[in-house]
Amino acid sequence: MRSKIVAGNWKMNLSQAQAQELCREVNNMNIGSGIEVYIFPPMLYVNECQMHATHVKVGAQNAYPKDSGAYTGEVSMWQLQEAGVTAVLIGHSERREYFRESNAFLKEKLDAALAHGIKPFFCCGEPLEIRENGTFLEYVKQQLEESVFHLDGAAFKQVVIAYEPIWAIGTGKTASAEQAEEMHAAIRSWVEEQYGKEIAENTSILYGGSCNPGNAQSLFACENVDGGLIGGASLKASEFAVLVAEETWTILN
Repeated sequence: MRSKIVAGNWKMNLSQAQAQELCREVNNMNIGSGIEVYIFPPMLYVNECQMHATHVKVGAQNAYPKDSGAYTGEVSMWQLQEAGVTAVLIGHSERREYFRESNAFLKEKLDAALAHGIKPFFCCGEPLEIRENGTFLEYVKQQLEESVFHLDGAAFKQVVIAYEPIWAIGTGKTASAEQAEEMHAAIRSWVEEQYGKEIAENTSILYGGSCNPGNAQSLFACENVDGGLIGGASLKASEFAVLVAEETWTILN
């Protein structure tokens, strides 16, 4: 049975004191039975969050695929492993857009993460112009084909996929439940084509894109949506608490 996951991506936000307090609040939340909770704080706060997060998992927002070398400003997967980090975001739309990370480069990152036993949360999704011209399914499938589908089945089982419609990130817009389910169902079908039904049925696919307490019920209730990669709402303990609460998931499921 695939995992239900709520993951908070804090992005480049919060002071050290704010990060400590939010981490403590998340750790003490009423987390629903069977729900896995991850937080992805800024790199400077990862170790500190690990000390306070005994009931949730702490991941990194980024890492470089090489183990070491003259890559000023970067952190390697090997260094994350040494620090006890167990998950990393790969392919987030902001990394693709602002840092020009290509599908080929993300493939390197994915391989490096898996080589060091770090769970990749692989992000995929389309910009507004692709959504509007109707080629969004082909666009997302290509992202997966060029970065992920080279893996064998055993390696792919370690991957969490996060679908994030780029036009809905930080804009206040959200994909409708029907739009989210269409893409999630398509992704699961592509995984089944590549790896078979059993692996497809056990792959967690998250929705990311202005997900919050106001729309989570309709999104999470979709058959193929297994939780969320949460941005802005993960910075507010009161909102994030709703997304991980037993009551929410009982209603949804």
